[in-house]
Amino acid sequence: MARKTSAKLAPAPTLLGQHVAPAASPEEAVLERVPNPHTDTDYVSRFTAPEFTSLCPVTGQPDFAHLVIDYAPDKWLVESKSLKLFLGAFRNHGAFHEDCTVRIGKDIARLLKPKWLRIGGYWYPRGGMPIDVFWQTGTLPKGVWAPDQGVAPYRGRG
Repeated sequence: MARKTSAKLAPAPTLLGQHVAPAASPEEAVLERVPNPHTDTDYVSRFTAPEFTSLCPVTGQPDFAHLVIDYAPDKWLVESKSLKLFLGAFRNHGAFHEDCTVRIGKDIARLLKPKWLRIGGYWYPRGGMPIDVFWQTGTLPKGVWAPDQGVAPYRGRG
């Protein structure tokens, strides 16, 4: 079953330079992009969200993850304030770890159409078991360095 992506897409940045109330849900969040000033150069950009929060859809208890998003941009870059607000919109959203991680990756990929994107969702344990979720699209351009995501296997993350 195909899932509707969550974020609305704005044609141009609208959130910069002003106070913006957090969105109540990922569906209400606005994910924005800006032009890549270096379309002639292949490189990787990384966003790390070490305090990502969502809710368990069964118990309503909070779930916590360390997200690492790497992408090789083409024509667009994700606007960082909109990304921060988009990720924050999951705080009161009930979804399983796999759904949150893949949904975020797909929404960013839909917005940017990058040459390559990967997301690692390193989830803290619930019920004594951490769940790590990985999703990728595209192929890393030849000769571009994408470092390890730097999150150790679970031993008490930090």
